[in-house]
Amino acid sequence: MEKYKCPKCGMEYDKPGKCTMDGAELVEAGDDKSPSTPKHSHHDHHAMMVKDFKKRFFVSVVLTIPILLLSPLIQKFAGFTIAFAGDKYLLFILATFIFFYGGWPFLKGLFTELKNKLPGMMTLIALAITVAFVYSSAVVFGLKGKFFFWELVTLIDIMLLGHWIEMRSVMGASKALEALAKLMPSEAHLIKSNGKTIETPISKLIKGDVILVKPGEKIPSDGIIIKGESNINESMLTGESKPVSKKKGDKVIGGSVNGEGAIHIKVTNTGEKSYLSQVIRLVREAQESKSKTQDLANTAAKWLTIISISIGSITFVAWLLFKETLTFAIERMVTVMVITCPHALGLAVPLVVAVSTSLAAKNGLLIRNRASFEKARKIDAIVFDKTGTLTKGEFGVTDIIPLGNYKEDEVLLYAASLEANSENPIAKGVIKKAKEKKIRLIKVEKFLNLPGKGIQGLINNKQIRVVGPNYLKENRIKIENKKVDELSKQGKTTVYVLLENKLIGAVALADLIRDESKEAIKNLKSMGIKCMMLTGDNKQVAQWVAKELELDDFFAEVLPHEKSKNIKKIQKKGLRVAMVGDGVNDAPALTQADVGIAIGAGTDVAIESADVILVSNDPRDVVSVIGLAKATYGKMKQNLLWATGYNIFAIPLAAGILYKYDILLSPAMGAVFMSLSTVIVAVNARFLSIKRQK
Repeated sequence: MEKYKCPKCGMEYDKPGKCTMDGAELVEAGDDKSPSTPKHSHHDHHAMMVKDFKKRFFVSVVLTIPILLLSPLIQKFAGFTIAFAGDKYLLFILATFIFFYGGWPFLKGLFTELKNKLPGMMTLIALAITVAFVYSSAVVFGLKGKFFFWELVTLIDIMLLGHWIEMRSVMGASKALEALAKLMPSEAHLIKSNGKTIETPISKLIKGDVILVKPGEKIPSDGIIIKGESNINESMLTGESKPVSKKKGDKVIGGSVNGEGAIHIKVTNTGEKSYLSQVIRLVREAQESKSKTQDLANTAAKWLTIISISIGSITFVAWLLFKETLTFAIERMVTVMVITCPHALGLAVPLVVAVSTSLAAKNGLLIRNRASFEKARKIDAIVFDKTGTLTKGEFGVTDIIPLGNYKEDEVLLYAASLEANSENPIAKGVIKKAKEKKIRLIKVEKFLNLPGKGIQGLINNKQIRVVGPNYLKENRIKIENKKVDELSKQGKTTVYVLLENKLIGAVALADLIRDESKEAIKNLKSMGIKCMMLTGDNKQVAQWVAKELELDDFFAEVLPHEKSKNIKKIQKKGLRVAMVGDGVNDAPALTQADVGIAIGAGTDVAIESADVILVSNDPRDVVSVIGLAKATYGKMKQNLLWATGYNIFAIPLAAGILYKYDILLSPAMGAVFMSLSTVIVAVNARFLSIKRQK
């Protein structure tokens, strides 16, 4: 992707245009005009802005004290008098410094907004303080009236404080990226070819290196365990609270914490290709991506600015027509313009976006497309891929049916003991089941493969066979059992156990349904969402899975390129559809769906076809995504209401509608109300939370 950056500060962007900080035209990153100095990140800019607003605020506040002491209205209210020759000129000098120094960010913002033809909150603030300063200065030098320098400087102080709080809040939301980056240790124990271990910076690790991770240490890089086993804490990366058991051949993520066992890891990804780097990139892109609700906020801010200037002008003219003084009319106009300032409106949506994106990332939910993520709250139907999504993608025993006087464990004992000498998927599934039930296997003698039929051997001098249905047909062995008949109808793979050529039981295997899938489907259906399934498997298997999970519908024997057509069919019924798949064969369907969710991405987070990427294989995370989308939208609505709702009663008060009852809002009080709404918006966004389904 082509990059652009600001020739003044070096800040990088994905699209051409103007720098949000300096207003300078962006140039291509490789252009000679671009600075040779190190690039600043968004975080660097926010840090600089926080520091700048903080400094301007405290300097302005210190100089505000003598202005308050020299202001006649304050003296009258407090019951003291300070007067000396030239006191009004000292007031003018101090106020002028605060106007240009404290008010500079707003004055600069005014020119930037007008140049871009996008009047907003900076325009309003700048107009308000400029009108106040120019009028008060004119009074100092002879114009009849009263100056209100104290209102001017306190207004600037409060605006600086509001912006400082805003920037600190945005910084707080962005600190999730810092926290992610800090997960990585600085050094690794590199195992050399001669077996010796040396300390090396992780920046020097390359693909194929073997590293040692001791108990309790952070894993320095993505990789595969080649020796040892341990429990790995991945909670800071995936949101999974319980440590995950890992053994030889399992993948591990850099930044996760090793448990009690020492492990050797072969490095697979480093630098920008590492899982953590990809997560940081995705989070940053999502935080910078456009939100549909943000468009609404920007439109509202623009119109609010126009309304503010219009009502301010009408208020000014109206009070002059009512024979009020010029000073009073100006004061009312300034107050109206301050009170309607869309400062909080500009913060309402971006802050929620930043908080929700970083919150999602910390819980293993990676948002790639914010606009699509927001659609998740309106989803009517969710279509799941079967293999690897609703099921584990591995063969496992689902049923053990003993026949005659035999018990389940006896049938499993004979089957597993014999299959222990085989390497096929059926054998692995049967042996795993025996281990789960803690069945001790028996030694097999004279083991023999029966090609196309099964296997056989001697156990305790008795001939045992584990065979398929073809063997039974050839030897005319009949089965009269309803449960066994039902297994074939469900499309399960069934093997039969024979003792001395007598049928003693059947073992059925299938792609195991995840326990989490049942809970996920139940929760989604309780939210009024239809749950469906797409699979390339035969109808019998699909029907069994659909029945077990109580799905609303299913589509079987669907080829990968046909999946998107099925999504279109559902959409034509007027339903908004989310597709949940593994991001490989499901890519066309993920793209066609209103919301594409890639599940079980693990370390492969760069899935271009998905809008949301789930790190773990847990279908319950889909419920978390929808819940977070709804909570995020709710916070956005609350913030927009707080940012604009107070204008309903504040604008009339600012204009002076209750003047005859001696109720008036001063410009400074107007700024207090406006800043209060900003603080409420910032705090409200921080209360956004995610409800995990684990």
